[in-house]
Amino acid sequence: MDTFAASLFLERLGEFRPYLRVLAGMQLDPMLKNRIDPSDVVQQTLLNAHRAASQFRGTSDAEFAGWLRQILAHELTRQMRDHCRARRDVTRERSIQHALEASSLRLEQILIDDAVAPDSLASRNERAVQIAKALTSLPDRQREAIELHYWHHHSLQEIADLQQKSKSTVAGAIRRGLKALQSRLDGSDSPPT
Repeated sequence: MDTFAASLFLERLGEFRPYLRVLAGMQLDPMLKNRIDPSDVVQQTLLNAHRAASQFRGTSDAEFAGWLRQILAHELTRQMRDHCRARRDVTRERSIQHALEASSLRLEQILIDDAVAPDSLASRNERAVQIAKALTSLPDRQREAIELHYWHHHSLQEIADLQQKSKSTVAGAIRRGLKALQSRLDGSDSPPT
């Protein structure tokens, strides 16, 4: 890969960082977040993707996102295995990969307006990247509350207990976070840069 192509590839990887960060955060049990930092998982994933750049054969953003999700699934499996000292389980790795794909779909469905449904896989992936970028820009408490509620399916009371806040404070954080996400996305209908 020549220098120009390598710099373009690195730029593309950077565009997907927020998307991968959100997906990694969704897959990690809140109890493991003390031991595994989703940002570290993403950094290693991007490094692995850069090393494997010559193996990417796709041409679209949807294929690129899928390829990155596979690398992320392998990295999450490796880190969880290392931290949990469990033996390698191929079914667990496949399970994480399927969970990442499902998380990607849930990510886009958080704010989808039924009247403006995406019409192709590429536009859905692009929208998921935009939502992930907007989600990572939220204050930590709001982002965490949204992830715990929508991806880990915790109740408001469970989130309140984890965050050591009242149930109404958590509900307000989720409401404000969703409103901020919608506002950011309404102003960013163009592809991520």
